[in-house]
Amino acid sequence: MEQSFARRYRLTKTDEFSSVFGFRKAIRGKLLMLHYQPRSAEFTEARLGLVVGKKQLKRSVDRNRVKRIIREQFRCLRSSLPACDFVVRLAIKPGKLDNKLLANDFVALLEKLRRPKPKREN
Repeated sequence: MEQSFARRYRLTKTDEFSSVFGFRKAIRGKLLMLHYQPRSAEFTEARLGLVVGKKQLKRSVDRNRVKRIIREQFRCLRSSLPACDFVVRLAIKPGKLDNKLLANDFVALLEKLRRPKPKREN
């Protein structure tokens, strides 16, 4: 099983990000917000896009650290994910960055996505 984070597993174009944001499906965690859009039937792989702005984290070291942690978790879990496009962004401005908290929050969001949604009674 390939464990790299190749280009085909990334969202790279502005239109791809806009499409995911436009689909308007999102799950919020403690620190992160996961936007997602299912891919068409011919695609079987999940793709990831990351948005970490300067308003939330001033230092580029911190922004890169957040992206690195999320990328690594995605890379390890990619084979078990549904064929969706994911965009992850910070939901709040974190006070103190904790690698384990970020990683656990991302994994929890993916678990929440996998859980079947209960049917609502009208």
